[in-house]
Amino acid sequence: MLAKALSHLASIFEKFSELSPTTIAVVIVLFIVGIGGLVLVKRGRKVKFTTRMLVMASLCIALSFVLSYIRLWRMPQSGSITPASMLPLILFAVIYGPIPGIMTGMAYGMLQYFQGGYVVHWVQFIIDFPLAFGLIGLAGLYRKNLLVSSFIGIFSRFLMHFLAGLVFFSEITQASDIMPSIWYSLTYNGTYLGIEFLITALILSLPPIRKMTGHLQRTYGSVEQKTSA
Repeated sequence: MLAKALSHLASIFEKFSELSPTTIAVVIVLFIVGIGGLVLVKRGRKVKFTTRMLVMASLCIALSFVLSYIRLWRMPQSGSITPASMLPLILFAVIYGPIPGIMTGMAYGMLQYFQGGYVVHWVQFIIDFPLAFGLIGLAGLYRKNLLVSSFIGIFSRFLMHFLAGLVFFSEITQASDIMPSIWYSLTYNGTYLGIEFLITALILSLPPIRKMTGHLQRTYGSVEQKTSA
């Protein structure tokens, strides 16, 4: 019985591996977005952008955008190491929650595209910009620990860039074998985003940053949740 089940799984995996990198990326993204949607719906709160939230969102987007121009290291095929350019978006999501965080991140992602994003496929565009930067807002799912929050947000962005890399690198190399695209995307995106996480985590570990974030969350985040419930 077990051997038969394993045989079926192997057959399914073999069929799945025959799909194009673009198709695989689309399927995985749809699955992730569906699961994410269920999580957010289950949390079940109405979210209303107040004037204060809009001002804070605009400020955080502007700060992230300015920091993104300070490139400590620029990767050869898009992406760069910056002085924690995702930090303002993460803090916004921690203060106001995941849904406002996702919406703010998607707006920032479009700015990143207009800043000079490189696109080889429409699927790669959707995953690499609005989705990847939007999912930084998932940092707001866990708001008790800033390091955990930042890991959730940055890992979510990494996952989207990794999937986009399946499309991007396969389009460049025109390779029929998906494995080189998987390993290249994994190491390429994992390297610079891993360093970005370390820089962000280092800043978030500073006592003044933790104290400021806790104060803003208690003062403004709680008020917005009450008014939008």
